[in-house]
Amino acid sequence: MPPTPPPPERESTFPPKGALPSKGALQPLLPGELARQVGEQANQAAARSRIADYRARRAEQTLRRQDSDLLLFREFLERVKVRTGDLSHDPGAWRVVTWGLVEAFIKWQLQAGYAIPSVNVRLSSVKTYARLAMQVGTLTPQEYALIRAVQGYTYREQARIDQRRPIKRIGLKKAEPIKITPEQAAALKQQPENPQGRRDTLLMCLLLDHGLRVGEVAALSVRDIDLGDMTLHFYRPKVSKEQVHRLSEATRNALQACIAAGELDANGLLLRRSKKNEELGEAGMTERAITGRVRFLGEKLGIAGLSAHDCRHFWATSAARHGTDPFSLQEAGGWSSLAMPRRYIEENKIANDGVKLE
Repeated sequence: MPPTPPPPERESTFPPKGALPSKGALQPLLPGELARQVGEQANQAAARSRIADYRARRAEQTLRRQDSDLLLFREFLERVKVRTGDLSHDPGAWRVVTWGLVEAFIKWQLQAGYAIPSVNVRLSSVKTYARLAMQVGTLTPQEYALIRAVQGYTYREQARIDQRRPIKRIGLKKAEPIKITPEQAAALKQQPENPQGRRDTLLMCLLLDHGLRVGEVAALSVRDIDLGDMTLHFYRPKVSKEQVHRLSEATRNALQACIAAGELDANGLLLRRSKKNEELGEAGMTERAITGRVRFLGEKLGIAGLSAHDCRHFWATSAARHGTDPFSLQEAGGWSSLAMPRRYIEENKIANDGVKLE
């Protein structure tokens, strides 16, 4: 019986001893290596798309608020010499974030005078994007767990914290609002003819002619303006609804002046921060920046301590004096009940209007 021939030798996938592959030559991959490479590429693609997918599912107003929150967080990180990237879109920007930095961000806001509800909302935004960064492997699960454990403040804690603050809280309502005269309102809406002045004119028109809250103004983007019918579309967080306001004549003129000067970016925020030489930067105005600017513009006219809430009070008072009914005032002002609209109407009511003597 002839001997069984030996099985053919299996061809080695490794180069012969001493033989090196030429530079640039493609080498065959072992099944395990190929699987790891494909898996790694899939992970990278998923990481790039995870935040994009999340943002595609969210409302435009939500994204603007989150972007504003994360921009302030990034500014804080830069203050403490921590360099990072675009926290809203780049998961890699979260590699340097730790729970200690998030905790410090909360304390910094309190010292700077930010309102407790705003601090809590920003903490929620940070936790949301930290979770996305953990899901794509930028943050470790342990670090994310510690960030998630950072606590905000309850409504009951707010009064005690406000009493102990080293500086006055941003946006804290006065016991009595400053009463603005029609002449002062007209002057506030007439700022210098330069980029910063045109922006200030638009800002004051939005506050005095539409009664917007400071947070609502800060969140406005250019896309919220409908140039066809000259209306403003915006979100009222306190009543959780979107509203449409027809622009006043002064607001339309202010807007047209900014458009004619080429100072509005179609994809940017409506109000941008000031730079040197009365020019405007790329970043939008924060609530703090708007609060400070309104105070500054008021001081120029001799109105000490002017706030955005004082402008809202002027708007509501003017509406009541011109006969606006409480239901219309409630809707336009974004109040959750009729209590405040009725108060404005009662305060401006002429007691003997309905009296007939003959």
